[in-house]
Amino acid sequence: MTSVDSSKHKKARALKPTSRRPAKELCSECGLCDTYYIHYVKEACAFINQQIGELEEQTHKRSRHLDNPDELYFGVHQDMMAARKQQPIEGAQWTGIVSSLAIEMLNRGLVEGVVCVQNTKEDRFQPMPIIARTPEEILAARVNKPTLSPNLSILEQVEQSGMKRLLVIGVGCQIQALRAVEKQLGLEKLYVLGTPCVDNVTRAGLQKFLETTSRSPETVVHYEFMQDFRVHFKHEDGSTETVPFFGLKTNKLKDVFAPSCMSCFDYVNSLADLVVGYMGAPFGWQWIVVRNDIGKEMLDLVKDQLDTQPVMSQGNRKEAVQQSIPAYDQAVTLPMWAAKLMGVVIERIGPKGLEYARFSIDSHFTRNYLYVKRNYPEKLEAHVPEYAKRIVGQYKLPE
Repeated sequence: MTSVDSSKHKKARALKPTSRRPAKELCSECGLCDTYYIHYVKEACAFINQQIGELEEQTHKRSRHLDNPDELYFGVHQDMMAARKQQPIEGAQWTGIVSSLAIEMLNRGLVEGVVCVQNTKEDRFQPMPIIARTPEEILAARVNKPTLSPNLSILEQVEQSGMKRLLVIGVGCQIQALRAVEKQLGLEKLYVLGTPCVDNVTRAGLQKFLETTSRSPETVVHYEFMQDFRVHFKHEDGSTETVPFFGLKTNKLKDVFAPSCMSCFDYVNSLADLVVGYMGAPFGWQWIVVRNDIGKEMLDLVKDQLDTQPVMSQGNRKEAVQQSIPAYDQAVTLPMWAAKLMGVVIERIGPKGLEYARFSIDSHFTRNYLYVKRNYPEKLEAHVPEYAKRIVGQYKLPE
């Protein structure tokens, strides 16, 4: 990596804004514009300059093979598997693979700090990015915060601290911006652990979602849209509440998601070294994608703590995706009895494993393509990556 160019940063510091957002309403609040690295935002921002192909070459030494069905959907990778911790971390959202990996890297001295997200003392869902320097600080960041989070706002602290080896945990829009400014950070080694991400909201949007969907919004600890086509809510008392996807009040929630998320085509976090999420794994397992040698190095640190199995794929998503396009477009909401019945049927005969992941990608890419086409037609050609155009091209879309 090149060393920090102090003259450039002096110029950038002079330009540091208090509230400027060059991406305007498409800003995903990744945090880059809260630092003097805003100087690079026109090149770095995923919603001003979509450049996943170029950054894949930079990061992985090659771009994805579009004629390979798995790479078309899931990006450059060396390996995929399903995994879960043999001894789960108490209080983790799933079994704690992400937290365990970050702690291992810190304890072994591979990194001096970990960029992760805790929550504020006042609000369990209000994100508070930090540079964790102890295992305790990492554990305090466990559980997803399903809101827009300014992870990159701590980049100035990284430079000022003198750190040279860093692990960053983040989602796709944050990681694209990070990769674009990576060479300006003065690091000797950067590790990137990504999570898949879709449909984030502002804190106010999250509150609306919870109040519209959960039986007890004030006691929700975390939630996830899961492979069984249900939203799973975990409550303070340890109980789990499930709500079928098809019973969500789409007419009330259609506009709750951030415009940036409605314009995103990097669900799978293409530019991370290693990705951990649930979307391509059987229910109860996590999906792990090793993208490059750095990702393999990271996974090897904790592999003896995991049960693993090969990825699997079952069912056919295409009819369900095609039916979902007009249903979402018209904000169709089923009666709860019908939604539960449909959920049971789809869970039994619907897509599973990698086919479920493709279902989710197809559903969101078709929706997002229509959103960009209707709201930002001048951006459509340059903003939608080639792989996304091919995926969307499999379906008939409304005007």
